[in-house]
Amino acid sequence: MPLSFGHELDARARRLLRTLIAQYLADGEPVGSRTLSRSSGLDVSPATIRNIMADLEEAGLVASPHTSAGRIPTPRGLRLFVDSLIELHPLPLDEMARLRRELPPGPTTTRDLLGNVSSLLSAMTHFAGVVTVPRQVDFPLRHIDFVPLPDSRVLVILVFSDNQVQNRIVQLAKPLDGRELEQAANYLNSQFAGLRLDDIRAHLLRELRETSGELNQLLSSAVELAAASFAPQTESDDVLVSGQTNLMGYSELANLERLRELFEAFQKKNELLQLMEVCAKAPGVRLFIGEESGFAALDGCSVVTASYGAQGRVLGAVGVIGPTRMAYERVIPVVQATAGLLSDALNRAATTL
Repeated sequence: MPLSFGHELDARARRLLRTLIAQYLADGEPVGSRTLSRSSGLDVSPATIRNIMADLEEAGLVASPHTSAGRIPTPRGLRLFVDSLIELHPLPLDEMARLRRELPPGPTTTRDLLGNVSSLLSAMTHFAGVVTVPRQVDFPLRHIDFVPLPDSRVLVILVFSDNQVQNRIVQLAKPLDGRELEQAANYLNSQFAGLRLDDIRAHLLRELRETSGELNQLLSSAVELAAASFAPQTESDDVLVSGQTNLMGYSELANLERLRELFEAFQKKNELLQLMEVCAKAPGVRLFIGEESGFAALDGCSVVTASYGAQGRVLGAVGVIGPTRMAYERVIPVVQATAGLLSDALNRAATTL
């Protein structure tokens, strides 16, 4: 829905809609005209309120459940609320302190850090916390070692800036002895630590074309090792999910068939990963309410995400999944602050190279 729609409502309608949604988000019950009259602070008759509510219902912003005389917001109404009626404030200092306190302060692998972030988001919001895992090749190389193996094979030990270690076994055209492997490792570490694997490979190929003689022999060995060691590998994209069982406690998601579809989506991860990758490509906070996500399993849910990264590169997204009836004014700052602290932690890790 266009954001301009919110400006088509007059001040009274906007205030009543804001009041109705705030009341509904707080207690989950349909809101009647008498309650609105008391809570809105407007000096208007119950009949006027009913007329305005009828107009809002006709506009598709509120709906009347069959079992109640009150009204609840529709996903379209919630979207208008979030886009133009909600008042967002920075996360309170005590909650920021909790986030900083519970994120690992010392060196850790990125995957461990992301798992902690996912659990922390779930604990802070009582929803499901989700975090995408970046590809390892997106992180700079910290150190490389080569260990000779029989039959012209070499064990390659790659240590990345996020403290993750990868071991690869590569097959060379001809064997290299321990001294040659050590020279190649020393050269690569001294010249290229702090660069990503693709960048190192490109640098080596360029230098090999521009040099000759004795150095060329060292470069030839380094290029052969780098070509084999840094060859693109299939990395399975992943997303970490924590606190899925929290969602079983919300009446809006209590339908067993809906829960089954939702938990299958968490288990298979394909659709969830696609959605999170879309979110990672956009700066700032992204919010999908109900059907906006495009995935049937999330029709009864809201997804709040924010991208994170390091050294100017976006690496993924963090977020929460919960019922559409959530305290958006609190959840959005929690997700935003968590993404910022995660980016800070990854940037600190990168500067220790």
